[in-house]
Amino acid sequence: MTTEETRLEVFSTWLSKATLAASTLFLALMALHVTLDVTLRFLIGTSFPGTLEVVSFYYMIGVVFLPLAYVELQREHISVDVLVGRFPAGVQLGLYLFAGLLGLAYFGLLGYQSLLDAVRATGRLETAMANFTFYLWPSRWALPLGFAAMCLATLANMIKAIRLRHAL
Repeated sequence: MTTEETRLEVFSTWLSKATLAASTLFLALMALHVTLDVTLRFLIGTSFPGTLEVVSFYYMIGVVFLPLAYVELQREHISVDVLVGRFPAGVQLGLYLFAGLLGLAYFGLLGYQSLLDAVRATGRLETAMANFTFYLWPSRWALPLGFAAMCLATLANMIKAIRLRHAL
């Protein structure tokens, strides 16, 4: 195991756990926010203004996009290997690495475009239509962060597969 591989795997693990923790925090905040909103509406007939916007544009974005890297490192994404599982180990590794390259290209392009969108939204201080000024631009940064972490996790898994000489 080389030092660079170890550092990449350690950093990727750290980043994926950090984004998972942030995602978990968003999930807990969403549950608390919605529960309080429903409770207030039931008890006193009023609710928090902007609950729908905050849940839709902040909490849900974080819950969906931030844990992608952790799921990848744990090898928990959906995969079907009925056919590939019957191939020799070398062919399985080759197909795994090819799929990893496709994943890097796909998530890399998504990350690049979402970064451009986040920069543009931040520059314009993007808002949503609401009864108040509701800033969207901060939530735009969750996508490039999630996609970058996903690319790093994919790369770390590919390096690990090469080092172990078998598909993960």
